[in-house]
Amino acid sequence: MLLGSIVISLLAASSAPTPLYATYADAWHFSPITTTVVFGVYAIAVLVSLLVFGRVSEHLGRRPVLLAALALQITATAILATAQGVDALLLGRVLQGISTGGAVSALGAAMMDIDRHRGAVTNAAAPGIGTGTGALLSGWLVQYAPAPTHLVYLVLIGVFVVQGTAVLRMPETVHRTPGLRAALVPRMAVPTGLWGPVLAAAPILFATWALAGFYGSLGPALARQLSGSHSTVVAALGLFLLTVAGTLSAAILGRTPPHKAVMLGIALLTAATLAALTAIDKESAPGFFGSTIIAGLGFGAGFQGGLRTVVSRAAPRERAGLLSVLYIVSYLGMGLPSVIAGILVVHGGGLMPTAHHYMWSVLALSAIALAGLLLTNRRPRIQRHVTRDRRERPNPQEPRTQDRTHHDTGPTYSKCH
Repeated sequence: MLLGSIVISLLAASSAPTPLYATYADAWHFSPITTTVVFGVYAIAVLVSLLVFGRVSEHLGRRPVLLAALALQITATAILATAQGVDALLLGRVLQGISTGGAVSALGAAMMDIDRHRGAVTNAAAPGIGTGTGALLSGWLVQYAPAPTHLVYLVLIGVFVVQGTAVLRMPETVHRTPGLRAALVPRMAVPTGLWGPVLAAAPILFATWALAGFYGSLGPALARQLSGSHSTVVAALGLFLLTVAGTLSAAILGRTPPHKAVMLGIALLTAATLAALTAIDKESAPGFFGSTIIAGLGFGAGFQGGLRTVVSRAAPRERAGLLSVLYIVSYLGMGLPSVIAGILVVHGGGLMPTAHHYMWSVLALSAIALAGLLLTNRRPRIQRHVTRDRRERPNPQEPRTQDRTHHDTGPTYSKCH
């Protein structure tokens, strides 16, 4: 409960500025490129933090990492609350990204330590709840409450303080082990034998988060243009619908076999993208928001299915590093296309043509994800037995964890520096 709530709060903080971008742009006179850069630097900071700090909790413990991340998040949120220009906005977003990147793998691994199945489902569902809640709450406060550029951040600071106090009393789920300095060297911590599943899951993770990036960066402006409204609640509605539908989908499909969940996710993403293209062509706001709900269902199915395809095969001490790799792919999908889209809005013909290009790119990624899934399902049966053996074989030297289902072998990593 506590760990899932922290994921929700961190992701809520990450999406809280989304409805405010138009307010900031009007006050500080910046272009859509700046908007997407502000959005993108967060994703880049998350990536760097995941690479550097993603495995630290395996050596230092989950609790110290979470306390440090929450302290940094409070600092970042305070900077955003008092920002007077783009420089402060960028600094706050970078610190937010570093904090979130350092925390998400530790949080995800800790939830898997406690309960592997529920942890995997919560890992997939909590980000959506947080992202959607943060965007809509921010939009509502900006529209109807005083101090629109300050209040949402002050509320978040209060939440982080309460959660930090609770983390102080939380039991540790792993034993400290040596190797902290080596863990700070950036590398792709994929255990031997899991590169195939990781490469198969990467396209669907990238595609789902690219769609989330669309709704987080261009979505507010597109919603306003299609609806003819200047409401910040309307601006945040697309991201909210996407993430709520994604959360419901992840929860409902939590016990569906991972490859079936991914297949369903690909089908729904494809249908949603085609529906969104039609809505944009007809300038239909109801059609756009309806396609967003379908996209959210595909997001939840594809993301949690992709995570479970990989993480369920890993030993407990491999999970934080492995989750870091999967989140790196996800945040690349969220950040890189969004920044490119911002450039195209200014230099490539405007918002509507850019939205078309973005949606067709998501369709192409969905096709690649389908091809990867089909190839993975045809791998030799003996390889599946090898993967199962390395996951289930006990090792007397492995420190005890609170994993309720099994004790696994220690990590053997394929290094990619």
